Amino acid sequence: MKENDIVKSILKYLKTVPSCFAWKEHGGMYGTAGIPDIIACIDGLFYAFEVKTPVGKTTALQDATIRKIQASGGRAFVVRSVDEVKTILEVHT
Repeated sequence: MKENDIVKSILKYLKTVPSCFAWKEHGGMYGTAGIPDIIACIDGLFYAFEVKTPVGKTTALQDATIRKIQASGGRAFVVRSVDEVKTILEVHT
């Protein structure tokens, strides 16, 4: 499964989560490098999901961004499936 397919399945799931506003963060020349793929506000809490395939690895910049989000009180995770997102939301909301 491609990373983009995983992103789509996670966004589809997040649309079913009550009190959730989520979007795909698009990279490019006007974006901020290292920002996770999916940003969400769920029940007033900030979530960021860096999506990878089962064999994908994060970059040093992605890891640093995730740490900065966590240090600021946000919830940031590397996920590889919609099931991982479901589990995270069960534990963290």
